[in-house]
Amino acid sequence: MINEQIRDKEVRLIGEEGEQLGVMSSKDAMKLARDAELDLVKIAPTAKPPVCKIIDYGKYKYELTRKDKEAKKKQKVTDVKEIRLSPNIDVNDMNTKASQARKFLTKGDKVKVALRFRGREMAHMGKGRQILDDFYSKVEDIAVVEKPAKLEGRSMIMFLTEKR
Repeated sequence: MINEQIRDKEVRLIGEEGEQLGVMSSKDAMKLARDAELDLVKIAPTAKPPVCKIIDYGKYKYELTRKDKEAKKKQKVTDVKEIRLSPNIDVNDMNTKASQARKFLTKGDKVKVALRFRGREMAHMGKGRQILDDFYSKVEDIAVVEKPAKLEGRSMIMFLTEKR
């Protein structure tokens, strides 16, 4: 809330330099803000009495958005990359997929390894778990299992993350 939107009888006022001006009526605080050609902004509405500050509101909003942008820059977003395998995968294909997973993990992404069963392949679930274990053994020096292999419908899924 700024300027005339502040309807409280009394407010605790902080000056433009950050100094405490004490508790006063909101009309007196508004008058002080107008004399300084600045805005009266309510900073802590839940306090008793509410805390208001004399500042340039446009500059205040600009500083807040700049701080938010800075916080977003420092934020790390992790993506989940998916690698699909099949129950009859060959050794070279497995090595290619493992090197791809290694690349994703070193970038800081999570890897979802999905083994898709089609048709009669559903009868060989044990082989599927063994393939996922082999895949993990190829990347276990840099990866750790976040969620172990689990059957979901026709797919067996395992999540890997980078070792810390």
